[in-house]
Amino acid sequence: MATAIGLATAWVPNPLSMAALALGRSTSWLLMHHVGHRGYDRVPGVPARFTSRVFATGWRRFVDWPDWMLPDAWNYEHNVLHHTNTGELKDPDLVERNTHWVRGLDVPDAVKAVGIGLLAVTWRPFYYAPNTVHTWLARGQSLAFTEEGSQTPPRYKRTLYLRCYAPYALLQFVGLPALFLPLGPLAAASALVNSLGAEALTNLHTFLVVGPNHTGDDIYRFDTPARSKAEAAVRQVLGSVNYATGTELGDYAHLWLNYQIEHHLFPDMPMLRYRQIQPRIKALCAKHGIPYVQESVWSRVRKLVSVAIGRSSMKRATRVGKPREREARATAAAE
Repeated sequence: MATAIGLATAWVPNPLSMAALALGRSTSWLLMHHVGHRGYDRVPGVPARFTSRVFATGWRRFVDWPDWMLPDAWNYEHNVLHHTNTGELKDPDLVERNTHWVRGLDVPDAVKAVGIGLLAVTWRPFYYAPNTVHTWLARGQSLAFTEEGSQTPPRYKRTLYLRCYAPYALLQFVGLPALFLPLGPLAAASALVNSLGAEALTNLHTFLVVGPNHTGDDIYRFDTPARSKAEAAVRQVLGSVNYATGTELGDYAHLWLNYQIEHHLFPDMPMLRYRQIQPRIKALCAKHGIPYVQESVWSRVRKLVSVAIGRSSMKRATRVGKPREREARATAAAE
């Protein structure tokens, strides 16, 4: 519906068309994220097009998720690497590590913040597409992400430009304006302006709800791999943050990423289930003394920017042990 409204009003430059087209693109991101995680594969009677086996595969990429990224590359980078290595050096989406070059700049914080703002409106093509292609092509190799990055795999540029950039640019910035050529060159140019504006808004929207999910001076990153499934589960809580939850409009506006803690514990759940289990997970963490961070998205964005520009840093942990074990070690050390 949003895309239809955006197209219907795109013959003149206007914010309604930009916002509607942007919401349509963000919604396709929402669907790809949760369907790609196999969240609906086991739902009785679900149409095949909403399962991970069909959604955005082959030619359906251009129907279901015509984004800058290759679906296979996204699934590997996000579903495999990020979710199994959350907050570790092997996590390709570790913001504090990925912004080390910004943190180290000898310029005022305000200038750094402007740079993060520019990244926010361009991050899908300039960060996510290259990062997903890089990790996907290098799969099977020993990818040790460091402050200096890792070696560029073969076919990287060809894949990035021909299979990521070219299809999306042709669709959104050539094909979409061409639909309005029968109305004249001014209408086509207006459609291009609206599509470019929508691109900036989509990037900004997704950056605001995606970027802060695992970043802040109250969130942990980890220096070593987890030693058990139990420790890995606790790390998903310590290394993730929720936003405001519990309403249809709020959940949709956050693209259902406001349940990040529950999503990282159970990534293959349908979206609505996160709302149902969230109070139980929060109560369980309170019972066992596990920090459960939940704040507004605006508070989390401020903390993301603070880390990205080097004003603050994330907490560090080598290993997450049982509270009594930690207390015993601390007592022994004091004695």
